Amino acid sequence: MSDTLIPDVVFNDNNSQRTPCVLVLDGSSSMFGEPIRQLNEGLKLLEQALKEDASTAMRVQLLVIRAGNHDQAEILTDWVDAMDFNAPEVFANGTTPLGAAMNLALDKIEDQKAAYDANGISSTRPWIILISDGAPTDFDWETVADRCRHAEQNRKVVIFPIGVEGATFETLNQFSNKGAKKLKGLQFRELFVWLSRSMATVSVSSPGEKVQLPATDWSEVEV
Repeated sequence: MSDTLIPDVVFNDNNSQRTPCVLVLDGSSSMFGEPIRQLNEGLKLLEQALKEDASTAMRVQLLVIRAGNHDQAEILTDWVDAMDFNAPEVFANGTTPLGAAMNLALDKIEDQKAAYDANGISSTRPWIILISDGAPTDFDWETVADRCRHAEQNRKVVIFPIGVEGATFETLNQFSNKGAKKLKGLQFRELFVWLSRSMATVSVSSPGEKVQLPATDWSEVEV
């Protein structure tokens, strides 16, 4: 009973338009060491940057999913407004169930969109940021990749697959109609600075409006 009341309380306290963003993060064994350390530092920077702008802090909602262990996708941070976001610590162990993680991300987005509608909250198109240094290890990930491209084609979501050095880009490409982008070195800080600035820009736009995102090392995109 209490779980069903939580969204109402949140939206009563803050009825601002929302921009939902899901981070799907590779927490497999291959990320151990400097990659996972830099990823966690980047998450802390994202937290700080989003909270520094009052409007962004109230409008952006985050959900963090880790892909790892024995082909398991786990929610590290469920939906929370940026002003209440505390960067989780991502651990590196296990395999790379990107299919399960992306499927969970799409399900959570659909549920949250329904919660927005039920509470009269307007929202911009959701984002999914997928970061991996490998390739899916779970069964039937291709079906999930098809679902991702279909959702993106129908303007239900924007998906950014980002590959770290060593990633199988031919595979990551299949999770988005735009294809995957390669992260230079371990520039997670630069990536998350771009993400925070992009979220700030998108969060003040009108639903359905095309937005010019900040320039990046990997692309300039209209959303």
